Amino acid sequence: MANRGNFSGRLGFIMAAAGSAVGLGNIWKFPYEAGQNGGAAFLLIYILLTFLLCYPIMLGEIAIGRKAASDAYGSYKQLGGKNWGYLGLYGILCGIMILSFYNVVAGWAFGYFLEISFGNLLDHPNYGTFFSEYVIDFWDNLIFSACFMAITAFIVLKGVQKGIEAASKIMMPALFSILILLIIYSLTLPNASAGISFYLLPDFSKINFQTVYSALGQAFFSLSLGMGALITYGSYVNKNQNILSSAATITVMDMSVAFLSGLLIFPLVFSQGQSPAEGPALVFVVLPGIFNSMGPIFGRVIGGGFFLLLCFAALTSTISLLEVPVAYFVDQKKWSRKSTTWLLAGIIFILGLPSMLSQGAVKMFSSLPFYQGRSALDFVSEVFSDISLPLGGCLMTIFIVRRWGTHNMSEELYQGNETYKNSLLEKYINFSIRYICPVILGIFSILIIIDKFYGVDKLMN
Repeated sequence: MANRGNFSGRLGFIMAAAGSAVGLGNIWKFPYEAGQNGGAAFLLIYILLTFLLCYPIMLGEIAIGRKAASDAYGSYKQLGGKNWGYLGLYGILCGIMILSFYNVVAGWAFGYFLEISFGNLLDHPNYGTFFSEYVIDFWDNLIFSACFMAITAFIVLKGVQKGIEAASKIMMPALFSILILLIIYSLTLPNASAGISFYLLPDFSKINFQTVYSALGQAFFSLSLGMGALITYGSYVNKNQNILSSAATITVMDMSVAFLSGLLIFPLVFSQGQSPAEGPALVFVVLPGIFNSMGPIFGRVIGGGFFLLLCFAALTSTISLLEVPVAYFVDQKKWSRKSTTWLLAGIIFILGLPSMLSQGAVKMFSSLPFYQGRSALDFVSEVFSDISLPLGGCLMTIFIVRRWGTHNMSEELYQGNETYKNSLLEKYINFSIRYICPVILGIFSILIIIDKFYGVDKLMN
């Protein structure tokens, strides 16, 4: 354990794991998912699923990692045998593919930081057109994404405490601070109340299958569940730490940033007369307008600061995504951390090129005939996030119930919190892991696969 490195304490683990959870999924993806799926109706389902399904899954992953003190593959193999190790490899693959497209979007954020701070973005007459032209520009995206991947690799190769933990302790408080300041400003804008109503007053008629599975996919993606990230981070946690309270804090922090992001974005959307269903471009199209209204100097400072902190949020997630496969090769293959980090960063960057070219630069990647004409970025995002992460969570619960045992999970959770023993919370967590999570996640995994490949109308027939 000592050779692998540990977090320095509870705060270090919480900041790093919350950093893994808080990222583009909260500030970029959550607002556009909510905007496309009914606003407050989506928010309500998201909160319910986070506590009903995601919190027990998070506890299971961290407990597995801490018990085995190994990477995702090594943890499953050690606690369940060689065949269960393949479940760890499945999670590692998901993390690699998610990072391949995530790094592309992070490159967009980095480019926007430069364009707002030092370029002419705020003077552009149409921000939607600017975004469309920007994501087609291959060379800019190539450079910015490569820079982002290099920064990610540099932090990961420095190790657990000096790299991952140190970066997260700085970036997380900064992210919360800038969000609060921007929210205060956005609530003073004309027609902000319409955005608040859309976001906080649910219209239950808008709840359908797509609302539920989008909220489920968002919760798993945002909390970094089902891909081995929290198993890996759990392996760096000391035995005397309270996993239950740490996981609760991480969940609340993650959900708070998502909630605050919506509280920021939707007043801005309605104040400018924009559609909340703008999709993935929502943050990139709406925010420049409000920064422009702040004036040429203040707008550049605040706008540049926001997208820089969006980069920070993305970075806390990309380092956890890269750490998962790095930990596997360091633990299982005994490779050096330095060479493994740079090699994997290069490979994952190359894997992201189809996603980078899929926004109109190359037609073949922009419209996949086998995926209902959607882009390569949509394919990687939806297959390895929306589909694979809930499925990974489902398989993890089956592993605990059928192989490791809920009693062994409880024994691990007792360490650091003796009051958990025989408590109502223990009974609920065990019941959820045994029945609620595998059944609900199993059903939704099947339905989501049908919907993504054949269309939602197939589910209705």
